[in-house]
Amino acid sequence: MKQNKALLNEPLLQVEELVVEYATGRNRKVHAVSEVSFDIVRGETFGLVGESGCGKSSVAKAIMQLPKPTSGKVLLNGVDLTKMNRQGLRLLRQQFQMVFQDPVASLNPRCKIGKSIEAPLRATTNSDKDLRHEQVRKMLETVGLDPEQYQDRLPFQLSGGQCQRASIARALICNPQLLVCDEPVSSLDVSVQAQIINLLRDLKTEYGLSMLFISHDLAVVKNICDRVAVMYLGHLCEVASTEKLYQYPAHPYTRALLSAIPHPDPELPPIKIDILPGELPSATEPPPGCRFHTRCPRAQANCSRETPYLQVIDPGHQVACHYPHLEKTEEER
Repeated sequence: MKQNKALLNEPLLQVEELVVEYATGRNRKVHAVSEVSFDIVRGETFGLVGESGCGKSSVAKAIMQLPKPTSGKVLLNGVDLTKMNRQGLRLLRQQFQMVFQDPVASLNPRCKIGKSIEAPLRATTNSDKDLRHEQVRKMLETVGLDPEQYQDRLPFQLSGGQCQRASIARALICNPQLLVCDEPVSSLDVSVQAQIINLLRDLKTEYGLSMLFISHDLAVVKNICDRVAVMYLGHLCEVASTEKLYQYPAHPYTRALLSAIPHPDPELPPIKIDILPGELPSATEPPPGCRFHTRCPRAQANCSRETPYLQVIDPGHQVACHYPHLEKTEEER
């Protein structure tokens, strides 16, 4: 499916001041996502990275309205999904679909693979049964599964990679514009990860997809994403093109994440991770000011009082930090 070139730079998804909080009892709340804003243009793969517990999956579920966010806006093609009723969302769900982290658990264990893939068609269209079956067969072939061999199997009879291919087929069966991928390869073997990444890249081109790709693996994100946002304890730290983020990281947390990527050469000495020792603060009682200041080697007194917001430091490069790394190292030069 080819896209109109005039539309490629228009935002498909706009997330504005997104807040997600979960009640935990005793009048306490988990502040999972706090005032997060970003957009995804048509045909773009936008990466969201950060360590476990930073709120990445909460952002994905809030975009899908599973459940609706505490506050903020999620606009798809200019339509605010947070204002839609249940019936309106059901009609719009053809336009945005999700691929989940656990491919086996995301499929109904009692439902055959072909029926699971067909389910979105039954829920959103009135197409003929034979036509639906033909669409399922074609979609299975598209994701690399033989229909004759796999459509009548149950999820436990497939490997993790095969289940993820079936999940991708189910997500694409209604021809969506946006695909939200919540750590789609984290539970797979490395060799299978590469196959799924290549499949997603090919499908993006074939179907003209825009993607939100969530991961904690920066090497995977670098391989597939056009832009990347770094998240820490519910806040966005840095947003930039993939090339800029990996070559010139400005936020101390981004630099720490990049330094933690394993190097394949065992002869090289380990890279020092520039981060203060200590545990990730609790999301129920996040620290005031900059949420990273308790672990930041560049923190000053005002970091514990004043919350930094995303500021443009270079075209297409935003950082939320009072004291970002603006100078380039010898390697970066």
